[in-house]
Amino acid sequence: MTLDDLRKFDLRDVDVRTAGEWPPAGKVVAIALLGLLILAAGYYFVVSKTLDDLESRRQAEQQLRQQFVFKYRQAVNLDAYREQMKQLKESFATMRRQLPDSNEIANLLAEITQAGLGRGLEFKLFQPGEAKPAGFYAELPINIEVTGSYHQLAEFASDVAGFPRIVTLHDLSLTPVGKGSDLLIMRGMAKTYQYVEEDKP
Repeated sequence: MTLDDLRKFDLRDVDVRTAGEWPPAGKVVAIALLGLLILAAGYYFVVSKTLDDLESRRQAEQQLRQQFVFKYRQAVNLDAYREQMKQLKESFATMRRQLPDSNEIANLLAEITQAGLGRGLEFKLFQPGEAKPAGFYAELPINIEVTGSYHQLAEFASDVAGFPRIVTLHDLSLTPVGKGSDLLIMRGMAKTYQYVEEDKP
C-alpha cells in the first residue's frame, strides 16, 4: 500500500469479510485497533472495577486498623477501668447511704429542728415542700426562717453541714431584727435528697 493508496483510502470501502485479502499493513492496523478496543474494554469492565474495589477495601482496612487501635487501648487499660469502676461503685454506694430513704425523712426534719433549738435559735418558719424528682434521687426543699445571734446561726449552719445525711443550705439572707438588737433573721432554704429506687421489671 503506497502513500497515494492511503490518501484514497475510505473506511466505507473496508469489507471485513475480505480481511484475509488485505495487505499486511492493513492487517497490522486492524489488529492494533482491535487490540486497543480489547484493552479499553478490559480496563473499563475489569480493571476499573477492580481498582474501585481495591480502594474500598483500603478504606475498610483503615477503619479496621483504627478500631483495632481503639480496642487495643481499651484492652491494655482494662484492669485500670475495672479498678476505676469499682471505686465509682463504692463512692456511689457511700453517697447513696447519705441519702435518707422515705422512712428517715421525718427523723431528719426533726434533727434539723433540734440542731436549731440546741443552738438557741427560734424558728419562725419551717415548711417542708413537695419532693422534686431529679434522676435517681428526689430533692426535698424546706423553707426556713430562724432568729438568733450571728454565732448561733453560724453554729447551726455548721451543725447541718456535719449531718451524716446530706443537707444543703441555699439562698440564705441575714437581716437585723431591729435597731438596738444583736439578733438576726436568717431566711433561706434547706434541701435534703432522697434516693429513689429504680423501677424493677
